[in-house]
Parts: sequence; structure tokens; C-alpha cells
Amino acid sequence: MVEGGGISTHLVRLHVRSLQKPIALASISVVAHDGHDHDIQMPLDYVKYPYQAVYPGDNEVTADSIFSGITTFAKLPWVQCLGKDKTTPFDVAFIGAPFDTGTSYRPGARFGPAGIRAGSRRLTLYGGYNVPLEVNPFRSGLKIVDCGDIPVTPYDNKYAIKQIEDGHKELLHRPTFSPLGNDSLTGKPLVPVSIDGKHHPRVITLGGDHTIVLPLLRSIYSAYGAISVIHFDSHLDTWKPSVFGGAPSDQAAINHGTYFYWASQEGLIANGSSIHGAIRTTLSGPADYANDDASGFQRIEAREIDTIGTDGIIKKIRETVGDLPVYLSIDIDSIDPAFAPATGTPETGGWSTRELRTILRGLDGLHIVSADIVEVAPAYDTNAELTTMAAADVLYEVLSVMAKTPLGKLEGLNSAQTSSRCSPRSTVQSPTREEHVLTLLLRLVTWIVLRALILEIKTFGSLLTYDRTETSRSFELARSQADFHM
Repeated sequence: MVEGGGISTHLVRLHVRSLQKPIALASISVVAHDGHDHDIQMPLDYVKYPYQAVYPGDNEVTADSIFSGITTFAKLPWVQCLGKDKTTPFDVAFIGAPFDTGTSYRPGARFGPAGIRAGSRRLTLYGGYNVPLEVNPFRSGLKIVDCGDIPVTPYDNKYAIKQIEDGHKELLHRPTFSPLGNDSLTGKPLVPVSIDGKHHPRVITLGGDHTIVLPLLRSIYSAYGAISVIHFDSHLDTWKPSVFGGAPSDQAAINHGTYFYWASQEGLIANGSSIHGAIRTTLSGPADYANDDASGFQRIEAREIDTIGTDGIIKKIRETVGDLPVYLSIDIDSIDPAFAPATGTPETGGWSTRELRTILRGLDGLHIVSADIVEVAPAYDTNAELTTMAAADVLYEVLSVMAKTPLGKLEGLNSAQTSSRCSPRSTVQSPTREEHVLTLLLRLVTWIVLRALILEIKTFGSLLTYDRTETSRSFELARSQADFHM
């Protein structure tokens, strides 16, 4: 017994406090929800499929998050071009070739297609308008799709190479969605630049190591014949199999350092009108350059950007390619590893991402029939995805150039003349072969005339000297005779 009934009073207080707790919690809950209007709460069945964007932008670009949804290149429509949608027409198709069993150093380019697609997610964030080229390739009227990947076996290189050729050829010979159209100045209809007289869609391939270009060129040959090649790479890739890899077997003889050698041997390349850019590799010896010459290539060393700049490089490329249809192959290691480290055989001293993009924009007006980017190995990339983003941005420039120049020409005109009509903003205009020959002849005639003039001046000078000498002698003789008689 506690004085003053202390125990009883204490128990009562505890009971009251226990009753107050749920009342207080309920009060807090009421206060927390007091400002909500339950009539505007989003019901659970609000999200409908297929999803329609709630906030469309001014240019029909939706507010859909760039990091959501299935990852396609630049969030393009996914079309199963080699499956159930094999009759669907298109103008430009992206296709992956996840092959890397032809590499000589670091593997991992089989994951390149997926990585490049991930790096491309922001390309259409603001609509996709290319300011320097003044074109939006995604809104140019072309039907551009992502066809997924070609099924490629990792167990048999010979079989995989055939899979890549067949898959690419299937897309290349698909009907186009858009007609070729008319010349922008004359209004006359354009004719295809292909040798089979058909208007073919363009195919942009995501590699994969560089071996994939051999089957791609075999496919291109079926529509365009021997093709001019613009090849950006730190390596030549024209090595003989005995030099690169030793060729222990027929299968091993075809790899990412020899595919251009084989392409030249098979007559797939237009010799003399193909060119490398960004070359900076070490060689087995001077014979490598002689073999490269025999394979039909000219070269631009990476270091030349310090002497002739991007304009000089663009000029050299355009003069080499001339008016022929072009295949464009880009090895990501053409870019310095400071900007694109995730590749199988990195070489320091390369071009910056900005420099390569500038050079690609300088190809505006060329008839690029198809293209690829290869040797992207995402496992070696930074957390910021520098390499895959650079690869996607490079392809954005290629796509923009394609969007500006149709694969057609006026009947009776060469491709270069048509290109100037389609693309007046070309950085450097490529001369025709006839103009080039005429320029050389004029230079030769000028040299001959100048040489003859110099010889004439020298002869005249000698005569003057001789005449002065004889005159002086005659004068001296006359003076001597006069002195004698005096």
C-alpha cells in the first residue's frame, strides 16, 4: 500500500496513455491525408497498352523516358526484318553482327551491337536535328528501322561469315519504302547507281570485329560490283595471312587483319579509288605498304591531321573516291583511346571524336551505299559509356549524310555532278576524272612553256655577254693600233 493511493493512480495513468497512442496516430494519419483529393488519384488501371505518351512535344517527340523501353538504335522501331517482317520495306536498316572470333587481341566485340544501341539512346532526345548538316535524318522522309541482329554462331567462323553475308544480302535486296525521286534542279527522275539497275536500301551494320566486312563486301558486290571503300582505322587490315596470324588453317587465314586482302583478291574492291584514314600502326616492314598498294588502297596517316587538317583530309578522300558508289567502314580504334578506350586493339595517337565527326560531315554528297562500325567491345569501356556513345554519335553523322544524298544520278551525268545538285553544302567538291586529267595536262604544258622560256632567256643572256666581250676586245685592239701609229 503506497501512501495516498500511489499505485492505483499510476496504473490509471498508464491505461490512459495506452489509449491515447492509437488516437494520436489516427490524428496524424487524418492530418497527413487531409489535403488529398481522392477524386484525382490515379486509378490502378490508368496505364493502358499500347502506351500513348501523355505529353507530346511540339515536334511530335514524346516525353517517354530515353532510358525506358526496348533498346533499339536511337529508339527506332524494331522490325524483325529476318523473321516475321521479312517483307517489310525500308530505306535504311540498322543490323547487328555479334561476331568476334576473328580478333587477335582483346575479345568482346560480340557485345558491340547491344552496347552501341545503349549508347544511342539520347540521339533523339531533342528531336535529332543535325545543325552542321542542316538535316534531321529521323524526320527526312526516310523509313529507318532497327532490324535486330543477324543470328551468328560463335563456334564456326566459316559458317558465321556465311550467315553474315546471307543476312546482309537479304536486307540489301529488300524493296525500298521511298521512291528514288527527282533531281532537285532539273526535276528529271534519278536512276540508281547500282549495277543491277535497282534502287537498294542502305544497311548500317553494328559489329562485331572487323572480319565481318569481308562477307558484307561480298553482299555489296551483288548489287554494286567492285566498290570504292573509305576505311577509318588505325590498322591497314590488308595484311597477307602469312604475315598476320600465320594462317595455321584456312579458317584462321580470314581474320580482322586480313579481310581486305581477301576482298581485294576476290575483286570486291575498286582498286585505286579506295582509301584508309587514321592509320598509325606499327608494321612488319615496308613490304606491308607495298602489299597495301597492291590491294588498291591509298593512305592517310593519323598524324597528317596536324599538317593538312580536317579540310585537307576531306579533300584527299574525295579526290580518291571520285564519283563512284562508296562503302564506308569505321573501326572505333580510329578514334584515340582517350575518347574511345573500349576496343580490341587500341592504338594511341588517334583522332578525337570531334575530328572524325567533322571529317564524316565532309563526305556530304558522296553516294554511301552502306556502312558499318566495328570493334566496339563494351567490357573495356568507362562507367560513362564513352566508347559506345562515341560509336553512336559517329553513326548519327553517317546517317545524316545518307539522308541528304539519294542513291541516284541523272541519266547521262556522273555521280559527282548529281551529288553537287543534291548537296550544295559539300565541304570540298570532288573533281571528275576528266577534270583531273585536264588539270594534269595544263600543268604539264605550263611546265614545258616555262622551261622553254627559261632556256631562251639563258641563251639570250649568253649572247649578250658574248657580244659585250667581243665589242670590248675590238675596242681595245683599235686603241692599241692607234697608239702604235702615233
